[in-house]
Amino acid sequence: MNVNQHLPPQLTWYFDFISPYAYLQSECLEQFEAVGALQLKPILFAGLLKHWGQLGPAEIVPKRQWTFEHVVWQAHQHHIPIGMPPAHPFNPLPFLRLAIACECSREAVREIFRFIWLKGHAFENEAAFEELMSSLNKTRADLELPAVKEQLKANTEQAIINEVFGVPTILVESEGRPLQKFWGFDSSTMAISFIKREPFWSEKILAQAQNLPNGLQRKR
Repeated sequence: MNVNQHLPPQLTWYFDFISPYAYLQSECLEQFEAVGALQLKPILFAGLLKHWGQLGPAEIVPKRQWTFEHVVWQAHQHHIPIGMPPAHPFNPLPFLRLAIACECSREAVREIFRFIWLKGHAFENEAAFEELMSSLNKTRADLELPAVKEQLKANTEQAIINEVFGVPTILVESEGRPLQKFWGFDSSTMAISFIKREPFWSEKILAQAQNLPNGLQRKR
């Protein structure tokens, strides 16, 4: 092998169906598949919030409104069709377990996201959810399998070990470089730049940003 040739990076996409930004990025995953080996890993966003001691965007009233306005704007800018679920936040567990039961195939994950964020359905809409499961050849019993529940727990724990703090996050593992995380739909181009080893990633200002000393701390 040519010594100047790098192996394709391993990319892990951590997501939760509760995140509208994850929906937006789910519609653009081909850009990552073009530059690396992509693995989809559903995690429980609430588990990240609990671990890091954070509030979710929907738990801060003015941030909640801004979040959904921004999501709709981003969808408009990127020509991604979008709808709204009946209410937010909602319980994402059935959807996460369904994705795992489907072995996190790209097609299944896309269909589940669109069920929520395009068609505007909720888990509580039993007829619609039954139709979704049927289209994926799954039943409610599949969602209750211990192996499915354990996999979701393991995915979330591994994300925390990798210091993932939000969804969606792309984790990049590439030859000769430390793990790098890219949080949010709007960091997609940043992730692609890193994977392509563009000159920016050698700039001095980036090293200064990465090693900026911690300053005053707010009392908690």
